[in-house]
Amino acid sequence: MSVSNTAELSATVARAAELLRGTRIALLTGAGLSTDSGIPAYRGEGAPARSNPMTIQTYLADERARRRYWVGGHLGWRAFARAEPNAGHRALAEMESSGVVSGVITQNVDGLHLRAGSSHVIEVHGTMRRVLCLRCGQVFDRRDIAVQIEELNPWITVPENIALAPDGDVLPETTDGFVIPVCTVCEGMLKPDVVFFGEYVPLDRFRAAESLLRSSTALIVAGSSLVVNSGVRLVERARRRGIPLIIVNHEPTRADAWAHVTIAAGTSDVLPALQEMLR
Repeated sequence: MSVSNTAELSATVARAAELLRGTRIALLTGAGLSTDSGIPAYRGEGAPARSNPMTIQTYLADERARRRYWVGGHLGWRAFARAEPNAGHRALAEMESSGVVSGVITQNVDGLHLRAGSSHVIEVHGTMRRVLCLRCGQVFDRRDIAVQIEELNPWITVPENIALAPDGDVLPETTDGFVIPVCTVCEGMLKPDVVFFGEYVPLDRFRAAESLLRSSTALIVAGSSLVVNSGVRLVERARRRGIPLIIVNHEPTRADAWAHVTIAAGTSDVLPALQEMLR
């Protein structure tokens, strides 16, 4: 059911709340949840035009591609890290603290669920907070790598206003002279702890997401078009169990036909309304 006015939205949210009342809710969230925090979504109306996404194969094989990635990633990360949780993130954190929500499975790498106060968060696509060495396995805080980048490249400056991509990347004007950061332990190649295109979600993360879903008796999909197969696989597990499935997303999703209620509206409006109704 799409919603076109306030009265219809309220009625649809109330219908969803009735289905969810008395359940333990798992959340599956995507980029659409963070748009009101200033981080654009990958798809849908208003999504930015993107160049070809970085694949793991290109990242590993092409030093020029890695240089472009780290320049753009550094410029974007400084702005990305300034984003604040919005009303949708805060509503989910409060619903978890009151026992209504069992946890959050997120496809986002922005860390905003944790900053909002959610404690049971499974970041299936990783996080921009950490950087890994692909040779020795050392884990670094992204802030420390940012310091290294700026020491190696003192000329680099971060503009006040910058056009972010959904993963915190930007398209740099130039990469000339940029020195790529390396592992300070073994001088190996570094990579942000995120799942690149062409990589699989680590099995332990996906199993943790499945476990959270099994311990829940309802599922809300919030801000995801479910284009990524890992998300669809989790929704399929909920469908097979017959538990209530609510989808909140501005655009149609791949699982709308399975949902008990679909709400074509913003997560910052719908999730706080659900929270209020489920008190």
